[in-house]
Amino acid sequence: MKLIVGLGNPGLQYKKTRHNVGFMFVDELVKQYKGKFTLNRTLKCEMYETIVSNEKLIIIKPQTFMNLSGESVKAVCNYYNISVDDVLVIHDDMDLPTGKVRIRPSGSSGGQKGMKNIIDLLLTKDIKRIRIGIDHSSNDTVDYVLGNFSKEDSILISLVTSKASEMIASFITETFENFMNRFNHHE
Repeated sequence: MKLIVGLGNPGLQYKKTRHNVGFMFVDELVKQYKGKFTLNRTLKCEMYETIVSNEKLIIIKPQTFMNLSGESVKAVCNYYNISVDDVLVIHDDMDLPTGKVRIRPSGSSGGQKGMKNIIDLLLTKDIKRIRIGIDHSSNDTVDYVLGNFSKEDSILISLVTSKASEMIASFITETFENFMNRFNHHE
C-alpha cells in the first residue's frame, strides 16, 4: 500500500495559488484515474483509493491548511498502517525554477512548512518527495506563494501535472533510484 500526499490549502481562494501545486498534481492524478476525492473528516483529508499495478494506492489532500499537513498524514498512516517508506509527498519549492521537478528520498523541509510539519510528526526526514518548482521573484514570501501563477507559469505546471499517473506508476513499479533518474529534470 502506498500513500500519495499532495500539499496545499483547502478552499477555492487557494485553488490556483503557487502553494497548491501539490493539490494540482494529485487532482490531475485522480482525474487521470477517472476518480473523485471524498472528504474524510476523521482523517482530516480528501482522499481517493485505487489499485495501480496490483498496489493499493491512497491519494490524499490534507484539509488542515498547509502548516498542519502532518496531522492528516500521520492519521492516515496510523489508520491504514502505512510505513513511512511507502509515503510520497508532492509539494511546491521556491528554490526551483517554475515547473522544474526534483525527486528526493529524504532531506530537510527546505523551509516548506507543510513538509516540516510532516517531518516533525512522523519523526523522520526520510520521507520521499516530489518537489515542484514555483520560483521566487518576490521578497514577500507569503503573498508570493498565495498568489496565482501567470499564464506562462500555469503552462509549465500543467506540463508537470500531465505526467502525474506516469510518475506514480513509475514510483510504484520501479526502484526509487530509477524513478528519480527518470523524472528529475536535469539542467
